[in-house]
Amino acid sequence: MRLVFAGTPEAALPALDALLASDRHEVAAVVTRPDATAGRGRRLLASPVAQRAQEAGIEVLKPVRPRDEDFLARLREIAPDCCPVVAYGALLPGAALEVPARGWVNLHFSLLPAWRGAAPVQHAVMAGDEVTGASTFLIEQGLDSGPVYGVITEEIRPTDTSGDLLGRLAHSGARLLTATVDGIEDGSLVARPQPADGITLAPKITVEDAAVDWSAPALRIDRLIRACTPAPGAWTLVAGERLKLGPVRLTPDRTDLAPGELAVTKNTVHVGTGSHVVQLTDVQPQSKKRMPAPDWTRGTRLSSGERLGGKP
Repeated sequence: MRLVFAGTPEAALPALDALLASDRHEVAAVVTRPDATAGRGRRLLASPVAQRAQEAGIEVLKPVRPRDEDFLARLREIAPDCCPVVAYGALLPGAALEVPARGWVNLHFSLLPAWRGAAPVQHAVMAGDEVTGASTFLIEQGLDSGPVYGVITEEIRPTDTSGDLLGRLAHSGARLLTATVDGIEDGSLVARPQPADGITLAPKITVEDAAVDWSAPALRIDRLIRACTPAPGAWTLVAGERLKLGPVRLTPDRTDLAPGELAVTKNTVHVGTGSHVVQLTDVQPQSKKRMPAPDWTRGTRLSSGERLGGKP
């Protein structure tokens, strides 16, 4: 089939690569978000999907809004049979959905109808789910509500960050999406409606959502930090400045510290929570590189008894 692939971040690359390597389909173009500023220099950079498409010599479409008539007209000229989608990042209007005869087929990183929305992997980790997966479905006007073609499952490991989990799902999901497009072409797959029960939502997690409340139980803090790693990055306050936090280690045999209270030794930094103590691993002070927590406390001369947290 003739395809137009829609996607933006690095997590979409395995699926794009798999479709480019297929001898059954032609990727005629990609649709991605416009170039965005990044890094300390605030330079405009093309998305990972745009960069990969340019390397492959494929046309790149970067509509500011997918309802823009110039974009819709070019999409009609390309005349795709099907449009696979992975983390494109914008809502598609009805006029765009009508263009491909076989529709727009989305790879979503959850077991639908669970975790519909922008941040399914982060919410699955934060909720303490033991199993998640990926689904391919036919896009309709509702939020991730279209009929499902196929699913794969993936265990969530006790130390998984959202980055770890998304990395695995991006590769297994790429195989699922390719098999789905194959099945749509030969007629062996039929999309089936999602169950009416079990719907959960996964809205975008903001920087404010990623603030650690040290009065919460240690397990909840552990899940929040892992869910927010690498983005948007869990954080706490130290002397009024933000400190980004890497995943912590649980120490359930220790409960002698108040929430946010530090216990500092030469080689370890522990913090009290609403239940038991946790050990900090890596941290990142404002405007500095990530470093081991003991190096940070030595550099800032923090000592036992001082507190993390508070209001900005």
